[in-house]
Amino acid sequence: MPFDLSALLDPTHTVVVTSECQNGVLGPESYLPELAAIAAERVPTMGRLVHGARTAGVQVIHCVFWRRADRRGANTNGRIFAMANKVGPEILPGSEGAMPLPELGLSPDDLVSGRWHGADPLQGTDLDALLRNCGARTVVVAGVSVNVALVGLTLGLLNRGYQVVVPRDAVAGIPADYSETMLDNTYAIISTVVTTDEVLAAWA
Repeated sequence: MPFDLSALLDPTHTVVVTSECQNGVLGPESYLPELAAIAAERVPTMGRLVHGARTAGVQVIHCVFWRRADRRGANTNGRIFAMANKVGPEILPGSEGAMPLPELGLSPDDLVSGRWHGADPLQGTDLDALLRNCGARTVVVAGVSVNVALVGLTLGLLNRGYQVVVPRDAVAGIPADYSETMLDNTYAIISTVVTTDEVLAAWA
């Protein structure tokens, strides 16, 4: 029986979640320049996905990372956190660094879920409640990073009973070849890995 992507992505029960597609992480002043450089070629596709979702009536939720100047509340229990706390700038709610990239924009209908801590946008945040209150059964994830935040997000959504769809050309991680290997060998068995064109075609 052919796989029905249109049914899986029915706008009435689908939400697009972006992860750290914000100026402070992927913009010109990113404190993670290597990741930002790799993600740069994917940003226009992320934008196409988000704008296509809005056109189709699909809810968009931007998951953003916040940071205080004094690092209060931030994790310190791992190398990734030690590195980020050392070089990362202040990113406060409402600041330019916390805003979605211009290519994605922020529509009045979009929702924003922020966090001060952790390695993924689901654990310990309001994202699950927002998804359930929006009637989500399928979650399309985009953004960064394939090798850290999106792993936790995808597994967390899977464990909570959601269907997860990952457009492989709307996500990025470092190094790039490792991210592709993860998409083929890890994400492929815990989510539905497709392309952005396939998602947009399903909504058409």
